[in-house]
Amino acid sequence: MNRLPSIGLIERARALAPLIAREADAIERTRRLTGPVVSALIENGLYRALLPRSLGGAEAPPQVFMQMLEEVAKSDASTAWCLGQCSVCAMTAAYLEPDAAAEIFNTPPGILAWGAIAHEVQAVPGGYRASARWDFASGSRHASWLGAHVRIIEPDGAPRRKRDGSPEVRTILFPVESATMYDVWDVIGLKGTGTDSYSVDNLFIPEKFTALRDDPSALRETGLLYRFTTFTMFGLGFAAIALGVARATLDAAIELSRGKATAGLKAMRENHAVQGLIGRTEGNWRAARAYLYGATAEAWSDVTRTGNLGDDHRTALRLAATWTIHQAASVVDTAYHMAGATAVFSANNFERRFRDMHAIAQQIQARDTHYEDVGRAILANTPPVHRPGVPDGQA
Repeated sequence: MNRLPSIGLIERARALAPLIAREADAIERTRRLTGPVVSALIENGLYRALLPRSLGGAEAPPQVFMQMLEEVAKSDASTAWCLGQCSVCAMTAAYLEPDAAAEIFNTPPGILAWGAIAHEVQAVPGGYRASARWDFASGSRHASWLGAHVRIIEPDGAPRRKRDGSPEVRTILFPVESATMYDVWDVIGLKGTGTDSYSVDNLFIPEKFTALRDDPSALRETGLLYRFTTFTMFGLGFAAIALGVARATLDAAIELSRGKATAGLKAMRENHAVQGLIGRTEGNWRAARAYLYGATAEAWSDVTRTGNLGDDHRTALRLAATWTIHQAASVVDTAYHMAGATAVFSANNFERRFRDMHAIAQQIQARDTHYEDVGRAILANTPPVHRPGVPDGQA
């Protein structure tokens, strides 16, 4: 199969903005992406951004993937969220046998979705047998395959363990037709992601459709992209989505301020308080974006130079992603309040972006506990937190 170039992914995402914006109301109302949007994302190769080149994917650098999501998020956060989630899921192909990966990702529509880590499966001859239910499968309503991250129970009933003694967590994959879907996604934000639940009953999963995801020893692909774990890429992708939502919200507030005047008061554009608020908020957004992309660019540079992503960069990327999501939420809050009563009307999209942003900020990638992990690493100096632009070991 011909390889999809990563060059152009950002431009293609930007070109889809009018379509996604037109479909946003239907996406919100139906609580899943619409057919025209899914078809456009597939036809433009956006779901294949992180798929290996050997399978015809773009195998794009993290920065390209992030910018692609940022552009989509400006039009609709739910679309960007599904695209980001399913794109990172596709990185599992790097750990699968080639024929299994081709069957999943090169049979249209070739979209994989999954939920949270939970439950156990029984090892049986030739594979595993599963009976369980999982939650939080964003994008599952337009996926062709589903996955789950499970602990393995050996035939004798003992848990399978890795060399370090910890339980083995394996990713199992199966066609969506094998599962029962549950419509549970009744939420305040990211309504259109279709982040529903699913279950299987006594399902046999062949060994070749399982993977030790994020285990370097199990990698079959040599591309530098796969030195980044899926957990890291989820964080970077969702932070980029937060930036896109914040940018669109702030731009809407700026446009409103250029013309809005409250009875008895001068136009917002002439109000010094509004001017100062816009200037500070613009600076906060630009600082967050520069930090996130700077940390990512430096990590990518080191990976291309050394062939490895060190723990210092993983820690730095975790901090950058979490902090960026929180900063983006603050920008959205400021823009929302700046808009005043205008923001509460659904026709203006302020309230949708407000809800979407705060749904993003509730997700695992934005948890405050990540700051504790980073702080622990700083205090222990193991690993050091790499500061963009500052050589290791210098203040």
